[in-house]
Amino acid sequence: MFYVSIFFQYMAQYMKTKLQYRADLLVEFISDLMSQAVNLVFLLVVFGHTSLLHGWTRDEILFIYGFFLVPYAVFGAFFNLWDFNERYIVRGEMDRVLTRPVHSLFQIILERMELESLLGGVTGIIIMAYASARLSLSFHWYDILMFILFVLGGAFIYAGVFVSLATISFWSDARTSIMPMMYNISNYGRYPIDIYHRVIRYILTWILPFAFVGVYPASYFLGKKEWYGYAFFTPIMGVIFFGIAVVLWNAGVKRYRGAGN
Repeated sequence: MFYVSIFFQYMAQYMKTKLQYRADLLVEFISDLMSQAVNLVFLLVVFGHTSLLHGWTRDEILFIYGFFLVPYAVFGAFFNLWDFNERYIVRGEMDRVLTRPVHSLFQIILERMELESLLGGVTGIIIMAYASARLSLSFHWYDILMFILFVLGGAFIYAGVFVSLATISFWSDARTSIMPMMYNISNYGRYPIDIYHRVIRYILTWILPFAFVGVYPASYFLGKKEWYGYAFFTPIMGVIFFGIAVVLWNAGVKRYRGAGN
């Protein structure tokens, strides 16, 4: 309950700050919509030249893309660690974090949250609804629970990968980072996994499991029974990878010696 209380206090302060600069909030929202629009245009251009992509229709791929946006939005709202090395290690702000009686990762997640990113999830749900109508998909009452479970699993997979990458900074304070490259690789999860070479499929499934963020769980709702086993494994992968990230984080914090020279 203590951590829940801290969470809502951080959220209240965050909303007060954002509402002081409404124009900036609107610009961020429009920028996010434009980015998603570019990806949609790309898909539409591809299907302007072909009716199928390795057996997947345009509407099926739109559904996968829409689903991908939802866990990605949750991840983007709470796990903005792209500048962790520069801000917390190089500038020494980790020292401030460690003086407080709250887990350091929890503090940094709350300090860096961007709740406006959740609007991307709304866009994803709209795209899914459009594609579902085109595909005449039918859903059961328990599919809502499965959707929430898959979204949380996908978000924790993303969080696990990027928190693990952030922990490298505890061992190396160099300013270079592989975060931007990993963000680009993560986008492969928004497309059907079987359009890639088998080596890439293996990497996106078991090493950098971004396929569990988009195509695998989305396949459950699309009725692709050959992928059901992978879909149900999504929350398990989320727990495993986020658990590994927390272990690495705790080990890195123990190694951290402060910002002194």
